[in-house]
Amino acid sequence: MWQTINHMLEKVLPVLTPASVAVGVWLSDELRGYAVLVPWLFAFMTFSGSLRLRLADLKEVLIHPGPIATALCLLHLVIPLWAFGLGHLFFGGDRLTVIGFVLAAAIPTGVTSFIWVSIGRGNLALALSVILIDTFLSPAVVPLTLLLFAGSAVEIDVWQMMLGLFFMIILPSLGGMFVSERLSNQVNERLAMVLSPFSKLALVLVVMINSAVVAPYFGHADARLVFMAFLVFVIAGSGYFLSWMAARWLKFAPPDIIALTFTGGMRNISAGAVLAITYFPPPVSVPVVLGMLFQQVLASMYHRLLDKTYHLSSGSQAPFAGSAR
Repeated sequence: MWQTINHMLEKVLPVLTPASVAVGVWLSDELRGYAVLVPWLFAFMTFSGSLRLRLADLKEVLIHPGPIATALCLLHLVIPLWAFGLGHLFFGGDRLTVIGFVLAAAIPTGVTSFIWVSIGRGNLALALSVILIDTFLSPAVVPLTLLLFAGSAVEIDVWQMMLGLFFMIILPSLGGMFVSERLSNQVNERLAMVLSPFSKLALVLVVMINSAVVAPYFGHADARLVFMAFLVFVIAGSGYFLSWMAARWLKFAPPDIIALTFTGGMRNISAGAVLAITYFPPPVSVPVVLGMLFQQVLASMYHRLLDKTYHLSSGSQAPFAGSAR
């Protein structure tokens, strides 16, 4: 039963995610008060996805650090440079907006990329490794990236940021792997199967609540805002595409390509929105919060492309776990 429900949710998730954005904006007043639940929902999703991980998988990924190094290079050099170039080209006279484009590209990879890698049967160990390493590096890397591309230092409460990310990502990931090591394969797989549908529902709630939180920052929808939204869409979509092409060019295995596409394309927009709203003037916040409208929609689009390329075309339905090296 749980497997059937999970399969149904996977099929409709590409429709549910944009619908959740629309519902969140529509019911922003009612849903905004539930923002306190987002870290807990993130933690649950991470724990659920980590149940299929073994320490041996993580060790195998760390032995071959090439894909991790590629992901970090894309996340904090290639894609921010691309965002800076486009932002400077079209909004060169508005320095704060350019900083917003760079910040939207420089924030750490999204926790929800783990869910999409799991749905796409990619390398979960690689995805988790990228998320964990990028999370630990983000308090130093994000300000340095902004300084490099936007010429602006940012003041960040490093301790509070690290503490929040630890409880939202690191701790539940370690908890999931601990449970996975302790339980038998059969019991562990059954538990993961039961939690999987709830994990996808949690993703829908996260998208809905976050959309409600950022709705007031859109203001009046004039032509400038519409063009800015289009440019954010292009930059966000390019993140997935560049990550996919880089992984193919480096001849990574299909599970690694899937993992790198999602971890390279997605961003922790919730953390980025908090940074932008807390430490910058409103013009910086707008490109960041606009990214929330497109991230899950783009993820669903690339999921279909990757599924057609690496699964449907080959007829293989076996899940990918570790690297296929």
